[in-house]
Amino acid sequence: MTVGVDAGTAEAPEGPGQGGHDMSQEWRPESAEPIGDGDHRLRRAAVVYPPGAQVVVRDEQWLVRNVIPTTNDGWMVEVTGVSSFVRGMEAVFYERLDDIKVLDPRETRLVADDSPNHRRARLYLEAVIRKSFLPQTEHGLGLAGNFLMDDQVHQLRPAELALSMGNPQPRLLIADVVGLGKTLEIGVLLAELIRRGRGERILVVTPQHVLEQFQRELWTRFAIPLVRLDSTGIQRVQQEVPSGRNPFAYFKRVIVSVDTLKNQDLYGHHLANTEWDAVVIDESHNLIAQGSYRNQLARLLAPRTDALVLASATPHNGDSKSFAELVRLLDPAAVADTSKYDVADLGHLYIRRTKTTPEVKDSLKDSWADRGPSLPIPAPATDKENAVIEELAARWIPRDESSASVSRQQLFPYTLLKAFLSSHRALQTTITTRLANLAKLDDPASLPERKALKDLRDLADRIGDGDSAKLAALREELRKLGVGPGSDTRVVVFSESVPTLTWLATAVPAALDFPVCTSPDEKKPWLAYGGAVQLVHGDAANDEEQRKILERFGLRDDPMRILFTSDIASEGVNLHQQCHLLIHYDLPWSLIRIEQRNGRIDRYGQAISPEFRALILTSDVPWRGERSLDDRLVGEKLLKREEEAHKIEGTAEAVTGLYRAQDEESRLTKDLIAGRTVEESIKQSRQSGTAFLAGLLGQVGAAPKHREVPRAVVPHLFETTADYFDEALRQICRTSPEDELSLRRDADGTVAFEPPRDLAYRFRALPKSYLDEQRILPSRTAPGRLRVTFSKQLANERLKAARESSESMWPNVSYVTDIHPVLEWLTDKVLVEIGRHQAPVLAADVPAPVFLVQGIYSNRRGRPTVVEWMAVTPGAADPVEPMDDAFLARVHVGPKMPGRSQPNDLPRLQAQVPAAIDAAEHYLKGREEAYRDRINASLEPYRKKLRDWKQEALFSGSRSDKRSVELTASRRFDLVKSLEPAGAPMLRLLAALEGN
Repeated sequence: MTVGVDAGTAEAPEGPGQGGHDMSQEWRPESAEPIGDGDHRLRRAAVVYPPGAQVVVRDEQWLVRNVIPTTNDGWMVEVTGVSSFVRGMEAVFYERLDDIKVLDPRETRLVADDSPNHRRARLYLEAVIRKSFLPQTEHGLGLAGNFLMDDQVHQLRPAELALSMGNPQPRLLIADVVGLGKTLEIGVLLAELIRRGRGERILVVTPQHVLEQFQRELWTRFAIPLVRLDSTGIQRVQQEVPSGRNPFAYFKRVIVSVDTLKNQDLYGHHLANTEWDAVVIDESHNLIAQGSYRNQLARLLAPRTDALVLASATPHNGDSKSFAELVRLLDPAAVADTSKYDVADLGHLYIRRTKTTPEVKDSLKDSWADRGPSLPIPAPATDKENAVIEELAARWIPRDESSASVSRQQLFPYTLLKAFLSSHRALQTTITTRLANLAKLDDPASLPERKALKDLRDLADRIGDGDSAKLAALREELRKLGVGPGSDTRVVVFSESVPTLTWLATAVPAALDFPVCTSPDEKKPWLAYGGAVQLVHGDAANDEEQRKILERFGLRDDPMRILFTSDIASEGVNLHQQCHLLIHYDLPWSLIRIEQRNGRIDRYGQAISPEFRALILTSDVPWRGERSLDDRLVGEKLLKREEEAHKIEGTAEAVTGLYRAQDEESRLTKDLIAGRTVEESIKQSRQSGTAFLAGLLGQVGAAPKHREVPRAVVPHLFETTADYFDEALRQICRTSPEDELSLRRDADGTVAFEPPRDLAYRFRALPKSYLDEQRILPSRTAPGRLRVTFSKQLANERLKAARESSESMWPNVSYVTDIHPVLEWLTDKVLVEIGRHQAPVLAADVPAPVFLVQGIYSNRRGRPTVVEWMAVTPGAADPVEPMDDAFLARVHVGPKMPGRSQPNDLPRLQAQVPAAIDAAEHYLKGREEAYRDRINASLEPYRKKLRDWKQEALFSGSRSDKRSVELTASRRFDLVKSLEPAGAPMLRLLAALEGN
């Protein structure tokens, strides 16, 4: 089937060319040697339709954008129309259904270039370079420094590792601790994959509450637009995608929440029939639980993508088998025995740093304020609170450890204690729930506990707002911090209990003299204070409303001053833009949870030293020796230990040897029941923890300090991207950009213009709210207006302003990276300026004619393994030299070159074309063995790992496992083999240089 669509007026075609690759089209000819990964069978011949090449199909000229091998129809070639009849159209052709012709480069026709300073030719050369994917042998980063982010070495390191020679596929677990900038690290890697032609089809899976934040970061900082396929985006998708069609095939770059994907009836079969270039799964520690939906989802996606990026600050639960399963998603042949392996052997699959890692610490000197103190705020219990504690010590958690609790469940008395240490409101709710559950059982044996619960509830009911020591302490501390009317000071207050949060949001603002601005809402009375106080918790019915509150907390002009929140905001949420103060109203019995909370304001980009407070209820009621049933029993100790761990180890996760907050709390509670102290519990827990995981949390994967990240080397004909943009616009506009596009340049660096329809079409992935707000697309009454800039300073200022004072948080100017849709559109336009199978002639400072030739070797997957840019002088002793920046500068190919409307001797130049191509081909074939050796040398370490894995897995596994091992090994060896060069080189004449 061949599909063609007018990009300016119609919707994109469904099929693998637009989104995921339809697996039903996977190519499996019986005569083909199996070379691909898994069931993929790719032919041995090299791809002959490399991206950037121009082909002739149905007597029309097309520009190749991407190639994909299919099952029955050969290469699937995605193209954009070049010749006048199909210009601007997007189409998909299949090799065995259409005659796709790439002409012999020896027959390339040389043409004059009469544009000023050979502008058309220079743009054409630059466009070919930009359109040519970086090859497999290029492990340096090609776009570093091109994004709206600080050039932090540690944030480039994950991309370097994923693209290194040790990885046959770019697969990586980014396990940096909270706050180091994992979203930025993911953005860099995705951009590099796009530059290599390995990021056309991207799926990003995140928790619901960070979905828009993630989407916004990838667009504003990297210019990677992602279609949102849930919540507010789902209605738009339903309007655009025909009923029953696969939305993942329709949109090529998608972001979706893991909660949305739970709807297997809606998405399950679509995911099972879609392949991706790259899949990102955020908060991937949730994938570990065997049998869970998240685990099933990961297992479904992992074999259906080339690149796989998992991100988590808590990458495992302390169990070696669970961590092995996570790693096996990245490489099924990484671990032979899940109960016995060395994490040092997995260093190519994950990277883990803390704030104390030397490279990170060095990078963040001016980008992350040093952490301030964690201060305990004592709150001596009132008489009525002491009465509750006395009751707990008498009947629920007896002073005499040999005495029995009134509750038959060992853990429940500590649940009551934790609830009370939160608030009397939390205790009341806990008691009510427990009584209801016991009543359902109708067990006479529960009568003593039910009576004790009612007695405890009576004591809790006597406590009013004036009897709460922690409430009084909170009010006083907020006053000391300057929170109140007329102050810009903001604070986030955490509690584990929803009843506590609801009560605080009602009881605190009036005490701080916040004026009542509106009529009270019976269900949300805190809203009466004009938005100064807001509440976020996991029991909220409206996820979108909660998300907007969290975003508004970061806006400078928003009136919010106090955010009361549960631990729903302790993962993945940025609260540091306008806030550096955090108060724990109650403390989790988990070091990890305390650290996660603190990480909301102690993170990359925090300009002011973050400070932390914790309210500590203290009591004189005697209990067990020097210990007491108050916050000094657990909470205060964990607060101090987390602070110490942060300073020394950079993270608190390894302190207990447990790596899940729930596991920490459960272990600690059981140790308290057994009579151990917190210190004894931590010590024993750490000693009994899995020892091998200490290496994982010991900064494995961190690069040596001061080692630079390698950069890709490609030639350039323009000094800056802005220069390329300016000249390209002048070239493609018939009159001038100012007239044709209503282009205007502001003094601050903003470039504003009306996007043509075929450019506006490329923005369809962005949120409609953003497009409408920025008025990028035309309306019935006004044309669209696109505002871009090449100034990082201006872009950062606008991004900061949007975060501080914009309700949408989207900046009103877009920073142009090298993968921005505007540049992709311009590059496609420039490429068609030179006619079919033609090459321009430039007047240059050369003693004899020089021909600029591109040579590409591809692997069996159709991806370039080697790309050579050659300057060929036919007849010379050494006819081929690199067409690099030094060569271009030496022959004065640049914006100031004089230009020549007609070549001096075009027939003579034309006659030398075959000889130039022959020389280039001879040069490439003479180095073919060296290319193969280089690539094989890069693949050999992985082959060795694979052989060792197979031997160990066969030895340690059962007989029933042997077939699985053999199959996995075969697939991985096939994958490696598919990365070897295949076939003859593809040659392309780009231009000719003629001297005086």
